[in-house]
This record gives sequence, C-alpha cells and structure tokens, in this order.
Amino acid sequence: MSNIAIIDYGMGNLFSVTKAVEHVAGSSDKIVVTSDADKISTSDKVIFPGQGAAKDCMSALQQCDLQAAIIDAASQKPFLGICMGMQVLMQMSEENNGVDCLGMYQGSVKYFGNHLSIGSGDNSFKVPHMGWNCIEQQQRHPLWKDISESSYFYFVHSYFVSTDNENLIAGTTSYGPTFTSVIAQDNVFAMQCHPEKSAQAGLQLLKNFLNWNGSNTVN
Repeated sequence: MSNIAIIDYGMGNLFSVTKAVEHVAGSSDKIVVTSDADKISTSDKVIFPGQGAAKDCMSALQQCDLQAAIIDAASQKPFLGICMGMQVLMQMSEENNGVDCLGMYQGSVKYFGNHLSIGSGDNSFKVPHMGWNCIEQQQRHPLWKDISESSYFYFVHSYFVSTDNENLIAGTTSYGPTFTSVIAQDNVFAMQCHPEKSAQAGLQLLKNFLNWNGSNTVN
C-alpha cells in the first residue's frame, strides 16, 4: 500500500489530477489532497501540481508554509512535479519581473516570447504554447515504461525551464527552439506538460509513478 499526497496550495488543477491518479491507482493506494505539511512528510509519494503565475505560486506556498515540506519531500521520496510544479523547482523565473523560486536545481524559467518569432507567418509561434506536442525522451527512466518515444502530451504554458545541467534533462520538446520539457534526478521527476490531460500516455506515466520506488534504475 502507498500513501500518495497531492499538494493543495490553491493553484493546482487538483480535480483533474486527482481523478486521473485515482483512475490508475491500485485498490490499496490511499490518495489524499492536502495542504498539511505533516501529511506530506508522512506520505510515501508526493505529486506537486501547479498552474498560474510564478509569483502567485510562490506566495501561495509561503502562505501555506509548504516550502520546506516540498523541498524535504523532493529530497527523500518519489516526487512528481507537474507544470508550475516543475518550474518552481528552479532557482528563479523571469515571470512577474523576476521571482525567486525553490532553488532545488540550478537554472531559470524563461519567457517563450523572447525566444520566438511571434505573429501570423509560417515561421511564427503563438504564446502560450498550447495543445499537443511530443516529448523526445533524453534518458532512460522507469517513468517512461510502456510510453513510446515521441509520444504526445498536452501543454499549456508561456514559460519554459532552462538548465545548463544536461544530466537533469529527461525530455525535450520543440516549439521554435527545443526546450527542456522533463527533468529527472534521483527520486524527482517533473514535467512541463499535464499528464492528467494527456490521454493514454499521461495515464501510463501516472501509473508508472505510482509503481515507482524512486530509483532511476531501469530493469
């Protein structure tokens, strides 16, 4: 049996995430949506969803007194970050004129509009990046089990993670430039896309997470 905590700080797409996790969970899995740091610390696995602006996200985490609990969880147990739950693991975001984030990994979060040709021409792109796009797997990982290379996932975001640590990159996606869409290190796996909205590939990834022991060893 696993106790799975889905972190509630007022900004995640909790209903969709919870329903998707419940759909793939085993009969003995216990799923709790919580803003209680103690429940997060005593859980076996943690899912950190998020959406919205970086400044609002960090403010909400501070108001809920969840920063330390998130960092501790990501340091000790299987941890899945989704969308903003990936971005705020970095040092800072360009959003809202610059926001300090949790600083677990070196790198920053950058605005697509500064790196794209925006308009209506053939070589232009719209911000936000919204809709289905494929992820190219950049490292072998248990969470990619039974998910084909270049599988499509659902994205909605205007900012993307930039890291100089190539060992952190577990997946990339092209939208104008190629950006880091998945990071993984030790017991942490985090993705810019929304697996809960990504049909079979997303459900398989959530199922893989629930079966994951936090090791990056691929059998």
